[in-house]
Amino acid sequence: MNTSIKTMTVQPNRMKLNFARLIRSPAFYPFVGLVVVTVFMIFASDKFLTGANLENIARQVSINAIIAVGMTCVILTGGIDLSVGPVMALSGTLTTGLMVAGVPAPIAILIGLLIGVGFGVGNGIFVAYLKMPPIIVTLATMGIARGLGLMYTDGYPIAGMPDWFAWFGRGTLFGIQVPILIMLATYFFAWVLLQHTRVGRYVYAIGGNEEAVRLSGVRASRFKLLVYSISGLTAAIAGLVLSSRLMSGQPNAGVGFELDAIAAVVLGGASIAGGRGVIIGTLVGAMLLGVLNNGLNMLGVSPYVQSVIKGGIILLAIFISRQRHK
Repeated sequence: MNTSIKTMTVQPNRMKLNFARLIRSPAFYPFVGLVVVTVFMIFASDKFLTGANLENIARQVSINAIIAVGMTCVILTGGIDLSVGPVMALSGTLTTGLMVAGVPAPIAILIGLLIGVGFGVGNGIFVAYLKMPPIIVTLATMGIARGLGLMYTDGYPIAGMPDWFAWFGRGTLFGIQVPILIMLATYFFAWVLLQHTRVGRYVYAIGGNEEAVRLSGVRASRFKLLVYSISGLTAAIAGLVLSSRLMSGQPNAGVGFELDAIAAVVLGGASIAGGRGVIIGTLVGAMLLGVLNNGLNMLGVSPYVQSVIKGGIILLAIFISRQRHK
């Protein structure tokens, strides 16, 4: 009898503990926001909850969500990367340009990805080893990447890729669009890296207290270099997907994408000061932005008004994040 009473007492306590952990998760409130916005859009437009529209939202979200993976890693260390948009454009135009010039497609794609990694490594060296402010470094490389892309193309789009190249941006596999699969694969690897490896623990620790990490004998500079390299790589992957979708290399692509990526990370519950956040929250934040954009377009809301609404939501997300942190 006593054993039964104890068991009944322990179970509610466990349920309360699990619920408390759920509420403390950085992704909890973003998920609630996503549900609220989705429900509102369902009632506001009868065309929102259709298979075609939901698939369209996921496809549109995929590029920003991929970029936001690298941005999450950088922000977790207390940094920022403003160069992701131009790096994405440069990588995409270089990949398409090399293919049109006759370079074998696998080599062209590899070179495009390495360009992104190269910019990430450059950002990491300036930030981690030369101790320069991340916002200044990435602002400078943003201009460099944009300028190189325009120089390479003379400001004109590049077309003439083989038809199969569209598979990365428009194709399907097992009934699911390839951009969505690429996005999910990117998040899976990031989740494993951040949540189940020593690298992830150090990334969070650097964002929480970099000096303490150094005093414990860990070379923080190496891990900061790594996260900026990841950010460059994810920008290049997004450039590949975008170029494939458009079937052209666009040197002016990616304008403002760095802000959308930062917004997805912040809306996902990550602290802009570093040390707090989860990669799943970033995916939720990117989906929230995608649902909001799609729904407001369906309702015929002016793009100018949309900017005001999204800005207000981001400010609200930052305020909630700071209050929860306190």
